[in-house]
Amino acid sequence: MAAVVRRNILTDNAVRDAYTSGVNLLKREHSTFTTADFGIAGPAEPVRTYDLFVIWHVLAMRTAVPPGGDANIRNAAHRGPIFLPWHRVMLGLLEANLQRVLGDPSFGLPYWDWTADSVLDLPSDSDFWQPTCMGGSGVPVKDGPFGVDPANPNDPDAFRVRIDVNSSLTLINRHPPRGLRRALGRDAPNVPSAEEVAAAYDTDPVTGNPNLAVYDFAPWDVDSEGFRNRLEGFNPFGLHNLVHVYIGRDMGLASSPNDPAFYLHHCNVDRLWEGWMRRNGRHYLPDQSAPAVLEGHRLKDPIVSPLGSAATPESVLDSTAVYTYDVLP
Repeated sequence: MAAVVRRNILTDNAVRDAYTSGVNLLKREHSTFTTADFGIAGPAEPVRTYDLFVIWHVLAMRTAVPPGGDANIRNAAHRGPIFLPWHRVMLGLLEANLQRVLGDPSFGLPYWDWTADSVLDLPSDSDFWQPTCMGGSGVPVKDGPFGVDPANPNDPDAFRVRIDVNSSLTLINRHPPRGLRRALGRDAPNVPSAEEVAAAYDTDPVTGNPNLAVYDFAPWDVDSEGFRNRLEGFNPFGLHNLVHVYIGRDMGLASSPNDPAFYLHHCNVDRLWEGWMRRNGRHYLPDQSAPAVLEGHRLKDPIVSPLGSAATPESVLDSTAVYTYDVLP
């Protein structure tokens, strides 16, 4: 089968509507798992397929890599080299599930190019945060395909947050389930600009940083040089991390996949990584010669993830046989 094409959600209404429809289908679908399977307190209840992704993300953030290490330094999905491969695998699994429930194997997960919003004065000026797309701010969000209609607050088909976390990253089964929460622009005034993205690709020794031509560097954490940490948004603060802060509320938590904007954001992050590889080659560091303290982040290590994937960073460096992007930066 030909590779699917991932498109900008703001330039393709058909893929926008398919995405929102598919997410709601997954949100209503019971998986084969129960809350007891994940040690969530309370009576065992079915876990919706969409909520499995929330659980997997939380568990990955709680998983120290290597085992016995410190998840606050590097975990199974963040704060180190594995960040981009891990989320690439997660996006691929969501895309496959959306294709299944939509009955459309040609469906490609859309992305949100947030740089287009950086020139706007208010979040409400963005087509992305309109009722026709993601809906807007609110506690809870009241408009759009993932909002709770104040005129029908008990609608059984409304989008609800069922799986949540507390400050200790303990998974919680919400009773009653609550609405989605956003605080657009409250904790960060804007999303990253096109200029900030361009700077992440600038390897010129005069205007930029030659280290950005290298995927990652020791100490392989939030202080590292290289492209991975620039895109993840720790050094300096910005890009991926800034978007989470800008959206706020649910997107600021370990359970951030509760907000369907999460996947559109991360699909754009994956697109930016693909654009970097087009410029600099499909290379990844650390390689397999790195010490065991980096187990789970090395080139050929199995991706430590509850996703159940047999993927390694090496195996996902080239996904062009599965999907491509309509536009690469």
